[in-house]
Amino acid sequence: MKPENPSRLQETLPLVPLRDMVVFPHMMAPFVVGRESSIHALEAALATPSKRLFLAAQKNPQLDEPSPRDIYSVGVVATVAQSLKLPNGHIKVMVEGVRRGRIRAFEELRDYLGVVVEPLAERPADAAELKEYMGKVLGLFEQYAKLSHHLAFEGIAASLKVEDPERFADTLAAHLAVPTPEKQTLLEAESVYERLQKLQDLLEIEVEKVNIDRRINNKVKKQMEKAQKEYYLNEKIKAIHQELGRKDDRTDEVDDLKKKVASSGMPREVREKADAELRRLEAMPPVSAEATVSRNYIEWLVGVPWKKASRESKDLTRAEKILNEDHFGLEKVKERILEFLAVRQLVQKTRGSIICFVGPPGVGKTSLAKSIARSLNRRFVRLSLGGVRDEAEIRGHRRTYIGAFPGQIVQMMKKAGTVNPVFLLDEVDKMSSDFRGDPASALLEVLDPEQNATFVDHYLDVEYDLSKVMFIATANIADPIPPALKDRMEVIQLSGYTPNEKLAIARQFLVPKQVEANGLRPEQIEISDEAVLGIITAHTREAGVRNLEREIGSVFRKVARRIVQKKAETPVRITPDNLREFLGKAKFRSRVKGEISEIGVATGLAWTEAGGEILSIETSLLKGKGVLTLTGSLGDVMQESARAGVSYVRSRAEMYDADPNFHEKFDIHIHVPEGAIPKDGPSAGITMAVSLFSAVTKIPVLKDVAMTGEITLRGKVLPVGGIKDKVLAAYRAGIRTIILCTENDKDLDDLPAEIRTEMEFHLVSNMDEVIKVAMEGVPTTAATLPPDTKPAEGGTVAH
Repeated sequence: MKPENPSRLQETLPLVPLRDMVVFPHMMAPFVVGRESSIHALEAALATPSKRLFLAAQKNPQLDEPSPRDIYSVGVVATVAQSLKLPNGHIKVMVEGVRRGRIRAFEELRDYLGVVVEPLAERPADAAELKEYMGKVLGLFEQYAKLSHHLAFEGIAASLKVEDPERFADTLAAHLAVPTPEKQTLLEAESVYERLQKLQDLLEIEVEKVNIDRRINNKVKKQMEKAQKEYYLNEKIKAIHQELGRKDDRTDEVDDLKKKVASSGMPREVREKADAELRRLEAMPPVSAEATVSRNYIEWLVGVPWKKASRESKDLTRAEKILNEDHFGLEKVKERILEFLAVRQLVQKTRGSIICFVGPPGVGKTSLAKSIARSLNRRFVRLSLGGVRDEAEIRGHRRTYIGAFPGQIVQMMKKAGTVNPVFLLDEVDKMSSDFRGDPASALLEVLDPEQNATFVDHYLDVEYDLSKVMFIATANIADPIPPALKDRMEVIQLSGYTPNEKLAIARQFLVPKQVEANGLRPEQIEISDEAVLGIITAHTREAGVRNLEREIGSVFRKVARRIVQKKAETPVRITPDNLREFLGKAKFRSRVKGEISEIGVATGLAWTEAGGEILSIETSLLKGKGVLTLTGSLGDVMQESARAGVSYVRSRAEMYDADPNFHEKFDIHIHVPEGAIPKDGPSAGITMAVSLFSAVTKIPVLKDVAMTGEITLRGKVLPVGGIKDKVLAAYRAGIRTIILCTENDKDLDDLPAEIRTEMEFHLVSNMDEVIKVAMEGVPTTAATLPPDTKPAEGGTVAH
C-alpha cells in the first residue's frame, strides 16, 4: 500500500502559541487563552465544524507577541472539546491532541496567525522490541511515581494500560515533570522507539535526582532529630541543675562567649573564624587541654577592640593649653601636635601618624606622649622595647605552642580598649636581635601606614587594623635605629634644657609635685631661685630634669623630717647658704673656662647622650723623633682627625714663623682629659689642630673661646651636629664666644633667645679664620703673607 502524499494532507489552521506547556497527542489539556491574537485564533477554530487548531510551544515564554521564529516548528493538531468565557475576557478551554504536525508556512491573517501544517511522518519499528521497551519504561515510571509524592500513580496507571506504543509514550511524556525543552524533544521524536529511549533516559535521571533528594532530606532529618534530641537533653539537664540549685557553667560560658562575639563588631572574616572556633569548643570535653586553648583564643579575639573608638577632641585651644600646662618649652613638638589636630579637623579620615622623639634622658619624651594623649582625648598605652630581642614579643607565638600568647602590640591594644589610642614605643633604640629574630624588622609592618591596616599577629592569625593608632616612639640616640625603621618615622629632636629653662620647669612642675609627694604644704617651705640653680649646677649634670627632681625631693624629705621632729620653724627657707645642709658637698665641679689663656690648651665642644660637654684638649711637644701619641680613650675617627690636624699645622708652620721641621725634632702628645670616658667623632678636629698650632707657635689660645667642627687636610672646616647641646654646655661653663662652621648657621635658630643674645658666634670656613679668632695674637709675618695664603677674615655673627 503506497503512503499518501504529505502535501495532500496539509491543512491551514489557526495558531495558538503556548507558554511553558507542551500538548501531546491523545492528551486532554486545559489552559486559559488570554492574548488577543490567541483569542481570535480560538474563535476562528470554534467557528469551523471541526473546531481544529494548532498548538505549538514558545521558545521564550516571556514574550507576549512571539514572531514565527520564536515558536517551535513541531506542535500538535488539536480539537477544542470545551470552552468557557471568563468575566475578564479570557477563555478557558479544554483541548484534545489529535496528531503531531510540522509548520510549513505562516500566514498573517486579519487578527491572528495561521499556519500551514503537515503531519509528522512516523518511522516504523519492531513491535516485539517496542513491547519489551514499554515494560522497562513502565517499571521506571512506577518507581519514579512512588518516589515522587506529587504524582498519583494509581490514576495514571489506568491510562497507561494500552497496547498502542504511540499512545503509551505520549501519555507517559505528558505526565512527566520535566522542563519544556525536554518535552519538546519528546514531541519532535519521529519514531516511537526513539521516544521510548528518551523517556527511559529522562526517567533514570529523574529517579536518581529523587533518590539524591531523599538521601539529603533523610540526612537533614537525622541531623535535626539529633539536634532536637541534644536540645531536649540539654534542656532537661538544665532543669535538673535548676532543681538542684546548680548552674550549668559550661553552657553559660559558651553562651557568654557567643554574646561577646556577636557584640564585638568583628569583621566578617574574623567573625567566621570565631564562630568556627566556638563550634569546636562546644564539641570538646570541657576538661580537655584543647578546649582551654580554644577558649583562650576566643577570649583574645573578643578582648581586643574592633570598632570601639575614643571620641577625639579636635579643639586646638584646649590642646595647646594642656600641652603648655604639662611642659615648658618644646615649641617645635607642640607645633607638630597642633598641626596634626588642625589636619584632623580638615580631613575626616587620616592615616595614623608615627612620630619619634629623640633626645637625652629626662627631657620629657614619655611625659610628652601622655600629654598628647590627654590633649587628643585618647587612651594611652606604653610598651617598653628596651632589651627586647625576640620577634615574638611583637608578633606573638603561634597557637601550636604550649602557653602561646599574642604579641605585645595586640596585648597593649586590648589594654587600651579602643582602636585609636596613643601608643608609645619607648626606648626603640635599645632593641637587639639574636637567633630568635629581629624585633625591629617586625616593627616595620606596625609602623608603616601602608601596611599596618592589615597587621597579622601570629597568635590571632587574622588581620588587625592598626591604621587608626597614633604611634609615638622615643629614643636617646637615632643611630642604633635601623634605617628602614627610621625612614617610617618622623624624627623630632628634643635637646637639653638651659639652666633658665630648668629653673622654670622646677618652679612650674617639680617643686609643687615634690611638695605634694612629701606631704608638705606650700606655706611650710620656701626655696629660692638661687638654691634651685645651685642644685642644677653643683648637684646634677644632665640634659633633662630627672636628677633635678630627685635632688629636690631629697631636700624636701629632709625638710619634712625636721618639721615632724619639730626641729625647724615653718616656713623652712632653702637658700644657697644652707643648701649644703640638705644635699652635702657639691657632687660635680663646674666645668668652667680656664682662668688664663694657655699655650697648647684649646676648648672644644662635645655631644653625649646626656647633652653637651666642654673638652679641654692639651698638646705637648717633647724632644724626640716625631712620634704622635694620642691619649684619652679616643676612637678611630677622632684619632684620624688628630692626624689630619697635624698635617694641616705642618703645612702652615712656616707661614706663622714656626719651625717647619717640628715634626722631626719633637714627639707630639695630644691628650683629652677624663680618659676613662670613651670619645669619638670628627667634631674635635679643629680644636686639636688649634691646640697643636698653639704648642708649635707658642701662641696661647684664648680662654673664653670654644669651638667645634671637622677639619680636612686642606684646612677646610666642615659642619657637625648637636650644635644646640654643645652651645648650652659652653654657656653653662661661662664661655661666650663660639667658633662654628659657616654651614651650621641654620642650627643657631634652635637656640633660646636669651642664649643667642648673650653669646657671640664666629662662622668660619677654613682653619686660617679659626686661628685668627682663637689665638691671643697672630704673628706679624702673617700680615705680610701673599694674598692667596693670608688668613681670611672671620665672619662674626651676634644673635
